[in-house]
Amino acid sequence: MPRRLGKNPELYNIPAHLSFVDVLASGILQRYGENPLALSEVLILLPNRRAVRSLRDAFLRHTNGRSIILPNMQPIGDVDEDGLIMGAGALYDDLGVKPAVPSYVRQMLLMNIIHSWYEKSSEDVPMSAGSAVLAEALGGLLDQVQTEGVSFDDLADIVPEEYAIHWQETLKFLKILTEHWPDILESTGFMDSAVRRNNLLYALRQTWLENPPEFPIIAAGSTGSVKATSALLEVITRLPKGMVILPGLDQLLDDESWEAIEDTHPQSTMKYLLEVIGADRIEVDSWSGTKDEEHIKTKLFREMMRPAEMTHLWRDLKWQPINAMNDIKQIVTPGIREEAGIIALMMREQLQTPGKTAALVTPDRMLARQVSGELRRWDIDIDDSAGTPLFNTAPGIYLRLLAEMVSEKMSPVSLMSAMKHPLMAAGWNVGDFRSKVRNFERFCLRGVRPAPGLMGIDLLLKHESSVDDELTNWWIEFRDIIAPFDELFERDNVSFAEMLLAHVEMAEKLAATDKMPGDKLLWRGDAGEEAAKLIEELLDAAPYLRNFTPDQYAALFEQFMSSVTVRKKYGQHPRLNIWGPLEARLQHADLMILSGLNEGIWPPEHPPTRG
Repeated sequence: MPRRLGKNPELYNIPAHLSFVDVLASGILQRYGENPLALSEVLILLPNRRAVRSLRDAFLRHTNGRSIILPNMQPIGDVDEDGLIMGAGALYDDLGVKPAVPSYVRQMLLMNIIHSWYEKSSEDVPMSAGSAVLAEALGGLLDQVQTEGVSFDDLADIVPEEYAIHWQETLKFLKILTEHWPDILESTGFMDSAVRRNNLLYALRQTWLENPPEFPIIAAGSTGSVKATSALLEVITRLPKGMVILPGLDQLLDDESWEAIEDTHPQSTMKYLLEVIGADRIEVDSWSGTKDEEHIKTKLFREMMRPAEMTHLWRDLKWQPINAMNDIKQIVTPGIREEAGIIALMMREQLQTPGKTAALVTPDRMLARQVSGELRRWDIDIDDSAGTPLFNTAPGIYLRLLAEMVSEKMSPVSLMSAMKHPLMAAGWNVGDFRSKVRNFERFCLRGVRPAPGLMGIDLLLKHESSVDDELTNWWIEFRDIIAPFDELFERDNVSFAEMLLAHVEMAEKLAATDKMPGDKLLWRGDAGEEAAKLIEELLDAAPYLRNFTPDQYAALFEQFMSSVTVRKKYGQHPRLNIWGPLEARLQHADLMILSGLNEGIWPPEHPPTRG
């Protein structure tokens, strides 16, 4: 059994009504900021990458933009091996840790297993895009189970035999993970990313336990909801220069109610973390060094969240909860469009007062995009911190439209949708190309629908007397770019990699102008970089995909793209923000707008899937 460090746990708390990252940055600067080199030696572990970015911004606010050497900030929730090496000062060459399986490789491997499972069960085999959806759901379940550190061994006991037949079918389907997945993953030389992360965190814990680092380590904002994380935090609290800072621990809740807290309570993860550490709430100090005054809203939410069996204590309240509601307003709207408009007006109003800030907190990404769109009417550029789906960006839409255009055999709607995209120029001057597209639509697509495919439009142009030679030659140039990709749809034996390469080659040629090659235009900017990264990852994973048919390419490509998010690296609005619930826990604004917590959004409603 490993030895325990002799130091008592060093724990701090930042009250919920304060901006966590701002108070954290202020305290770090007070402790280490006098010596720039000492500040650079501090390692700060945060819940995720967005928390790292928020704390970086907080340091800039506290230094008024002055250049400083920032501490080493690492995400502990989605940490990788390089981050662990950098933060721990330890080498992991001797651990023999396999690389994490890339997400698309895992998805394609699971698609193969799903396809085989349906074939053996004599059921209808789902199409490629359908199996991709199922594979993504199975991957999410696998991540959740491995993150929690539980086993599939007791899976059969979850659903007794007397339950409905479809539950029993679900159990059979989940044998994909229990019986087939481990052996297939072993043969690839990869390991599951959640297992790998847990192994690295436990290895880091053991390393720090046996060889305590000499530099300061601050774990902030994490509640230890992952077992591997809580085990690491337990060691950090006892390191000679280690400390853990909790986000909004309720230290004034009575002991009886504290003991009655269950898993659904907001304080439950911190309660269990303190149990792992072996500390009591009374041992947790204030990060500011002074006694924090209790905010009236903290008292209100404590009573709102009081465990059900302790609600009889409401009768003994010595204060009126209604007083805490004075500056809380409720606005009910008839629909999401009105909701977005009102929120945008409220956020814009905050800009009338110098220095005032506002934030929308919502799990509804559609609402977030609508609010962002409403604010652009006043030239206010604000981005959802959760990012924008790649398939809603210009490069993503362009790539999707091209795949649909060819897979739908040049149907008028799909053809015009692709031709009129802003990235489309096919090597021409942009203005001239738009003129040709308008003439092409006018003379060729506003009458009888042409026959399917490129040949159908060729025949139409041949027999259409109103079409001049110039427009015909323009179409021939255009079709010659599309033809290699189009021909692959007619082949019986073609791989996903071949389709993807032909798709990308066509997309680059069609994006070119008379002055700029297509690869310079298509892959630029944050969205273009993410699209290029997607293509690269899909090409690396493509050899693992079996049972592929060309007619499913467009739907499958769109499904793979659906999980990619684009986040701006720079240009965030300095005073207006859109946050998710987890991110909002660590930050503060003068006006906080909570919206979108409607049924089906929070908690989220999972779409029905086969299997």
